[in-house]
Amino acid sequence: MTFNHISVYTEIMHFEWDANKEKSNQQKHRVSFEEAATVWTDPLALIAPDPEHSIEEEREWIIGESYAGRLLVVVYTQRGETIRIISARPATKRERQQYAEES
Repeated sequence: MTFNHISVYTEIMHFEWDANKEKSNQQKHRVSFEEAATVWTDPLALIAPDPEHSIEEEREWIIGESYAGRLLVVVYTQRGETIRIISARPATKRERQQYAEES
């Protein structure tokens, strides 16, 4: 799989999410979308397309370290200038290895 590195943005980034989806995500994965949004500040974060889940809209995922020091995988879609977070969870062992090798 090909990954793209991101650069840290110098402008304000805009995030949005569904409040009910965040609540269910927190219950299932113990990750808030507020914490998930902080992975975009990780200069070593990796981004990859998510074609399996891009039927209705183009989705991507980012793997990066949050402000809490957790390595998270965040699925999102970009709507104009806004990043809409769809789900977030801790990285699996395999994903942690990919992050270590690719970043």
